[in-house]
Amino acid sequence: MNKSDLNRRSMLLGMTSAIYTTPFLATETAALTTDAADTPRQKRNVSSFRRRDWRDYFSKLKSGCILCDLSGRAVHFWAPNGIYNVYPSSVPMSDELTRRGYTQIVRKKVGPSWTPTKEMRERDPSLPTFMPAGEDNPLGSHAMYLTWPAYLIHGTHDTRKIGRQSSSGCVGLYNAHIEELFERTKIGTQVLLL
Repeated sequence: MNKSDLNRRSMLLGMTSAIYTTPFLATETAALTTDAADTPRQKRNVSSFRRRDWRDYFSKLKSGCILCDLSGRAVHFWAPNGIYNVYPSSVPMSDELTRRGYTQIVRKKVGPSWTPTKEMRERDPSLPTFMPAGEDNPLGSHAMYLTWPAYLIHGTHDTRKIGRQSSSGCVGLYNAHIEELFERTKIGTQVLLL
């Protein structure tokens, strides 16, 4: 076999391979980008971390905006100057344990203490009645309180909770992320739990 026969065979083999694999690749790409064909997990991962526009959810930027996407398990933040960040989050264990709608940040605390609600203690009687700030505290290093009593955006020392349905109503972030968000968020920042 001479060199030109080898080149012709390689070219034919390459063309045949391209013809048969192109439809497969197109199908795989469509499965990752088409919402209608996505499974809930793919849809959540694709939709929650795509760039969003604050104007789709809020009428004005004012002192910043926070969108807590509960189904996507992500927190979107827009600073007053337009800087935009997305953070992975933990979300409530069930729909019964959370509220959805508009609220705002009313208080911020570094090193929050934790007092489980009566309902939490009924679900899990082993919970303490009070826990001071520290490594075992489920509110992590920083907490931002909403207008709704007992609902917070806070950190967590248990990093396994991020990306999961693991809270009793709050939205949790990695401690490094809540610290960053805490520093950039003002009292009165608009929040939407969606």
